[in-house]
Amino acid sequence: MTSQDVLGQTTRLASFTALLQVLFRVVTFGLNAFTLRYLSRELIGVVNVRLSLLYSTVVFLAREAFRRACLSGSTKRNWTKTINLLWLTVPLGVFWSLFLGLVWLHLLEVPDPSVVPHYQAGVVAFGLSAVIELLGEPLWVLAQAHLFVRLKVIAESLSVVSKCILTVILVVLYPHWGLYIFSLAQLLYVSVLVMCYIIYFVVFLGSPEATKKSFPVVRMKALLPTLVEDETFVNWKEARLTWSFFKQSFLKQILTEGERYVMTFLNVLNFGDQGVYDIVNNLGSLVARFIFLPIEESFYVFFAKVLERGKKVKDQKQDDVAMAANVLELLLKLVLLIGLTITVFGYAYSQLALDIYGGSMLSSGTGPDLLRCYSLYVLFLAINGVTECFTFALMCKEEVDRYNFVMLALSFTFLCISYFLTQWHGSIGFILANCLNMGIRIAHSIHYIYDYFKESTYRPLRGLLPSPFLVLVYILSGVITGFSEVFLCCDKGWMGRLIHICMGALCFAATIITMFSTETKLIHFVRSQ
Repeated sequence: MTSQDVLGQTTRLASFTALLQVLFRVVTFGLNAFTLRYLSRELIGVVNVRLSLLYSTVVFLAREAFRRACLSGSTKRNWTKTINLLWLTVPLGVFWSLFLGLVWLHLLEVPDPSVVPHYQAGVVAFGLSAVIELLGEPLWVLAQAHLFVRLKVIAESLSVVSKCILTVILVVLYPHWGLYIFSLAQLLYVSVLVMCYIIYFVVFLGSPEATKKSFPVVRMKALLPTLVEDETFVNWKEARLTWSFFKQSFLKQILTEGERYVMTFLNVLNFGDQGVYDIVNNLGSLVARFIFLPIEESFYVFFAKVLERGKKVKDQKQDDVAMAANVLELLLKLVLLIGLTITVFGYAYSQLALDIYGGSMLSSGTGPDLLRCYSLYVLFLAINGVTECFTFALMCKEEVDRYNFVMLALSFTFLCISYFLTQWHGSIGFILANCLNMGIRIAHSIHYIYDYFKESTYRPLRGLLPSPFLVLVYILSGVITGFSEVFLCCDKGWMGRLIHICMGALCFAATIITMFSTETKLIHFVRSQ
C-alpha cells in the first residue's frame, strides 16, 4: 500500500469516525436532557463521573499502551505474536477491575442509598463491562491496522443505539431502579460492541475478499493465544515498546481525567455539582470529541505507517517526509481554525446554549462561565491532539521513556494546581488547570517537531500561523457577538435571543467566507480528501 493510499484511507477513517462521534454526542446529549427530567442530578453525577471514571480507567490502563505499540509500523509482521501480546490486556483488565473496584467500594465516599440506590451493583457492573470490552481488543487492533472503516462505524453505532434505547425504556418504566438502569445499559453496550467484531471476522475470514487482500489471519482459531514452536510467545520489541507506553499511559490517564480524579478522591464537589459539571463538560467537549479525537487516532496510524519510528528525517524516504510534513502543516491549520472558531463564538453563546439545553439549572450559577472557559480549552485540545499525534508516532523507545518523566512532573503539578484552583474558583478551576497542562504539553510537542524537521527544508509548524486578515475577522466577530450577548441575551425574551443568534450567524458567515478566501491550500486539501 502506497503512502498516498494510506493517506486516503486514513482520511476516510477520520471522516467516518468524526460522523460517528457526532451521532454519539447528539444521542448522549439528548439522553442527558431526557434523564434530567426523570432522575436526580446526584444520580447523573455518580454515573457520569464516578462509575464512568472506573470504566475508563480500567480500559485505558489495560489497553492504551498495547494499542499504540501494536499499531506502530507496517502491517507486515508476525501477527500471531502480536495477537498473543494483545490478549494480555484481558488479565491486566481483570487485575485493574478488581483492584479499582475495591477502591471504589471501600475507600471512596459512598452515595446516600436513598438518593443513589444500588451503588455497589453499579461498581461491579462497570468493572465487568471493561473486562468484556477487552475481549475484543485483538479484533479491534486488526481492524484498525487494516483500516476497516465500516466495521468500526457499524459496531459502535449499534452498541450506542442499543444502550440508549435500553436506558430510555428503563428510565421511563423503572426510574426507581437507580444505578441498575445504567449498569444494564453499559453491559449491553460492550456486549453488542464485541459481538459485532466477532460476527464480522467470522464472516470475513476465509472469504474471497480476505484472500484478495492477503489478510494475515485465515481462521478464527488464529485469533486466540497460540504457542509457536521454537519461538517466543510475543514479539519482545513490541513488548518493550508496550511497557514504555504503559508507563506513559498511566500518567496520561491522570492528565486526561485529572479533574474527575480530584472530584472523586478529594470530594471538592458534591455529587449534584459533579453532575452539572459533567453535563457542561460534555457540551463543551462536543467538537473535541467528534472532530479532534478521530483526527488524532486516525492520523496517528498514518504517521506511524508513512514514517519509521526512531529514524531521523534525513534517513527517511524523502517523498514520505514531504507528504507527512504537508499533512501535518495542514492538519495543524485545520484544527487551529476550528479551535479559534469555537473559542470566539463559544464565549458569547455559552449562556444561551445552556439555557436552551437544560434550563435555569444549567444557565444560572457558574454554568455559563464554565462553558466559556471550556471554549478556550478547546483551542488547546485542538493543537495538542495533532502535535502529540505526530510526536508519539515518531518517538523511539528511549524518547518515550524520557517523556515519561515529563508526564510524571506534569501529573503531579496538574493535580496540585487543580486542587488549589478548585478551592479558589470552584469547578472553573478544573478548566484553568487543564489549559495550563495542555499548554505545557503543546510546548513539548512543538519543540520535538521543530527539532525533527530542522535538518530538512520542511516547516510544518507554519500551520499554526493563520492569515492576519482572518485573525482580524475573528477579533471583530468576538467583539460584535460579545456586545450582542450583553444587550440582547438572555433576559430580553425570545426576540432578543433570535436577534442575538442572527448576529452570530452573520459573523460566522463572514468568518467562513474569509477562511475560504485566505486559506486556499487548506480548503483544497479538505476537498481533495
